[in-house]
Amino acid sequence: MSAYEELEARFKRMAALGEASGMLRWDMSVLMPPGGAAARVEQLSALQLTTHGLKTDPRLAELLDAAESETPDDIWRAANLREMRRSWVHANAVDADLVDATTRACSTCEMTWREARAENDFARVLPHLEDVLNLTRQAAAAKAAALGRSPYEALLDQYEPDASTVQIDALFGELSAFLPDFLENALTRQSERGVGELPTGPFPASKQRGLAERLMRELGFEFNAGRLDVSLHPFCGGVPGDVRITTRYTEDDFTQSLMGVLHETGHALYEMGLPDDWRYQPVGQARGMALHESQSLLIEMQACRSREYLEFAAPLMRETFDGAGALWDADNLYRLYTRVERGCVRVDADEVTYPAHVILRYRLERALIAGDMKLVDLPGAWNEGMEELLGIRPSEDRLGCLQDIHWYDGAWGYFPTYTMGAMAAAQLFAAAKAARPEIPERISNGDFSPLVGWMRENLHNKGSSGSTDELMQGATGKPLGAEAFKGHLQARYG
Repeated sequence: MSAYEELEARFKRMAALGEASGMLRWDMSVLMPPGGAAARVEQLSALQLTTHGLKTDPRLAELLDAAESETPDDIWRAANLREMRRSWVHANAVDADLVDATTRACSTCEMTWREARAENDFARVLPHLEDVLNLTRQAAAAKAAALGRSPYEALLDQYEPDASTVQIDALFGELSAFLPDFLENALTRQSERGVGELPTGPFPASKQRGLAERLMRELGFEFNAGRLDVSLHPFCGGVPGDVRITTRYTEDDFTQSLMGVLHETGHALYEMGLPDDWRYQPVGQARGMALHESQSLLIEMQACRSREYLEFAAPLMRETFDGAGALWDADNLYRLYTRVERGCVRVDADEVTYPAHVILRYRLERALIAGDMKLVDLPGAWNEGMEELLGIRPSEDRLGCLQDIHWYDGAWGYFPTYTMGAMAAAQLFAAAKAARPEIPERISNGDFSPLVGWMRENLHNKGSSGSTDELMQGATGKPLGAEAFKGHLQARYG
């Protein structure tokens, strides 16, 4: 084999180990009994250390040098080689002991967070979160030195390659200047036209699941290559041929779970549409979390909260829950699903207030990584930030700093990608409608094939063959920006 061919073989093996780790994490969140936690920590640690050992094998460095000395003519192989090097830099910046300690600390912290969140007890998880943060800082410092970037940007690069705090500050600054006045105007307009009213329940979880599965199929989700389950924190996991979606149900409100499922289906469609020929190679993976979030938000926010979609879905909702009366009309459901409201919980937030939740977390995690804030002060800083950005104050920590799994599971530098994804979703949806004007009408009939087909052609099958801005430029004619997102908000809520 040539050096490049041997690299492909090695990275395929590492990708398979990564998929195995992902399935174990899915099981930990969905099916594993609490008594299995200790064994699961050992299993995940063993897989992580095995993969780390493969990436830090001196032979891999020799192969990369040899392959890079003769850059492949094929653009996919060249891009794959570039992504192999990025993965190698991240892995070789940290030693095996730090990888092992971090894996164990994150698994323990996540399991404790579940109990602490349920009991509204931040103090219970604080020592474990301290361990995670200290280890994360060590990894950030090591990766920063290897990448020539700041510690926070080194963490960010794991989720959104090549993104910078300068770029994020500019995008978030534009939104921070636009949103406060716009929020007030949106609330005023909403009060004039009236707020949608939730139909009377209960809404049995079994019926919610049945409706969700039906709508997933309409979107193009393939149940022979995926499944829907329940977890404390909804997510999309698994692998392209076996995508795992989770949600959570409350029987007095079907709306949140249903839109949550549609959101995660957007993630799943992206995974299912990645280039199969490059399945086990870095270039065949999703570009980054900004584009991944763009796909979930494109389905949930751009398409499924549109008036066109609710004209299609309203009769199905009414039929599923044996509803009757005007509250089941598309007009009421549209006003319900596009309600703007100041709230404490990110996953329940509307499009207008959601960026404030992300901006708060971005500010806090940057301060914590830099050592400018102590973890013990996190609850108070969180509550003050919510009051500053949205004019509300959480009444308890489960509605504040305990609500998200990310930090407790070691995902530092992830949060900015949510709002970057919202911007990308608006930009991509506008481009898709410009290219295929029939998309809104087809959505009103429950037909997503033109939209998903355009995404497959212009984004999904590109994998990581370019940077986020390069892929956005190719699909929309522009790099990632805030303009389309602001235009979308103005059209829907202004």
